[in-house]
Amino acid sequence: MSLRNRLAIFAAVLVLAVTGTVAFVVHTRRQQDQLVAAAPPVPVTDLAAVSRRPRIVFRSTAIGDDYGRVAVVPLADPGGARAFTRARCDRVYSRDGAAVCLYAKPGFVTTYRAEVLNADWTVTRDLPLSGVPSRTRLSPDGAWAATTTFVAGHDYTSPGEFSTETLVTPLAGGVSLNLESDFTLLVDGRRNGSQDRNMWGVTFTGADGRFYATAASGAKTWLVEGSIRDRKLVALREDAECPALSPDGTRVAIKTRNGQAEGQWLIAVYDLATGRTTRLAEKRSVDDQIEWLDDTNVLYGLPRSGVGPSASDVWTVPADGSGSPRLFIPDAWSPAVIR
Repeated sequence: MSLRNRLAIFAAVLVLAVTGTVAFVVHTRRQQDQLVAAAPPVPVTDLAAVSRRPRIVFRSTAIGDDYGRVAVVPLADPGGARAFTRARCDRVYSRDGAAVCLYAKPGFVTTYRAEVLNADWTVTRDLPLSGVPSRTRLSPDGAWAATTTFVAGHDYTSPGEFSTETLVTPLAGGVSLNLESDFTLLVDGRRNGSQDRNMWGVTFTGADGRFYATAASGAKTWLVEGSIRDRKLVALREDAECPALSPDGTRVAIKTRNGQAEGQWLIAVYDLATGRTTRLAEKRSVDDQIEWLDDTNVLYGLPRSGVGPSASDVWTVPADGSGSPRLFIPDAWSPAVIR
């Protein structure tokens, strides 16, 4: 075959590929427009009024122009009208007067951003972020922010077969600390310096720089207690991930495999004083970092498969193993309770 014929065939294949790609994009956009047009309107309320009361901050996943924006609802009416902020986040966490927003910025090369926002939802600081957004938390005293990202191309369905970067950053200024490289991990009193170590899912305790997190090595995960001052992580319990400290500071909500298949987790509550673990009534797999609604109930996000783009809801269940799961906020993700 001559060079001219080969070039002609290549050009024809290229035209077909481009035509097919354009047709797919147009078809997808048309479907999205139809979904938005058919979606019921989302009741909206005043942001300033809601922000003066106990409230819940979350990422809205309701279909429409406000998809992905951070919304706020009164704690007393979580399923009611929502007030929208100017921020769009893939993951958000908020304390009174501050928030951390993680998001991907699409482009020829996707980049990732982490921003600290003030009470007016204005960006006050950029934080380092090197991968796909996963988890974020703020310390109760507002001194520290924690971010967890996946290194591109990895996931965490199999412990020891993925890579994360978890940083704790002083919000007043200063260098971020990497839990993997800047902290010593102790398991059963012995230092674990394995190359496959990973850390993620920080929850802060208070004003003394202490926190809980997940550590993983090989096929094992641990709930660890960390100290920023001592640069140390101490394993407390095996088979625990994504901890969240209760408001009274006595218990930690966790994900646990508990014999489940890879990529499946049950949720439970670990008592720090007694070491007792209580499985909660939610039987579905929960891949989220739990948030405490109060000292007796927890919140978590669940995807709602087959309905809309990345649709999800926030659910609640009692923290003592009783009761049954209940829908708390429809079309929502990444909740944070502010009292």
